[in-house]
Amino acid sequence: MKHGFSEAALRGLEELERRIPSGVVTKPLDKGEIAGHGGGPSPHYMGHRARLRTRFLNGGHAAMPEYELLELLLFNAIERVDVKPLAKKLLSTFGDLNGVIAASEHRLLQVRGTTKKVYTQLKLVEAFAHRMAQAKVLEHCALSCWDDLIDYCRTAMAHRDTEQFRILFLDNKNVVIADEEQARGTVNHVPVYPREVVKRALELNASALILVHNHPSGDPSPSQADITMTDNILLACQSIDVRVHDHVIIGKTSESSFKSLGLI
Repeated sequence: MKHGFSEAALRGLEELERRIPSGVVTKPLDKGEIAGHGGGPSPHYMGHRARLRTRFLNGGHAAMPEYELLELLLFNAIERVDVKPLAKKLLSTFGDLNGVIAASEHRLLQVRGTTKKVYTQLKLVEAFAHRMAQAKVLEHCALSCWDDLIDYCRTAMAHRDTEQFRILFLDNKNVVIADEEQARGTVNHVPVYPREVVKRALELNASALILVHNHPSGDPSPSQADITMTDNILLACQSIDVRVHDHVIIGKTSESSFKSLGLI
């Protein structure tokens, strides 16, 4: 046997070559493609996939390194290929699993081996994470579930590569009635217009707000522009008797609160 093919299979390949018209160029199979064809031994990564799934189902994720969890995701997007090198490459490029999940389509597709199907799979996981975290916040009192609120904001915003500004709208009992993204910006600026904030608060009949935005640099310290923007929103909200409880800036690993800093 040669490359795992039987003598009969080799004779069939020779017959096929004789039937190909002269001048037609065919691309030779690489070793991975040859191994994946019937008649030969199963490629090593097929057994690896089965073993990894079994480990995950039997023991959970706690003992698994991030690259193995990422492999499990990539299995659903890429078939018949060893995805461990791609998983490790993605983690080295984006820092950790959070960075991979939050990466933009443009940046992901710059990593060799990544496809739009991979991007879709990662965005689906991100959507599930956001929905699960958001469920702990919506229709709950924001002030009594503050830790859950911060966890949700971290999940949704901490690893974005551009600034995002969102608002949590509260009723007169401080229950979160809406969570909305108001604007997206660049790596160090997001445009926010007090008039639009006030307009949306009136539309939702909100009694109070919590402002949230992220700093892609990772440093959650408020800039002078952040302070000025917040003061303008405070003045606009005072005119319609809507209270701003806080403005939280989300960094990579920590956050800052305007209320805690004495800025509100």
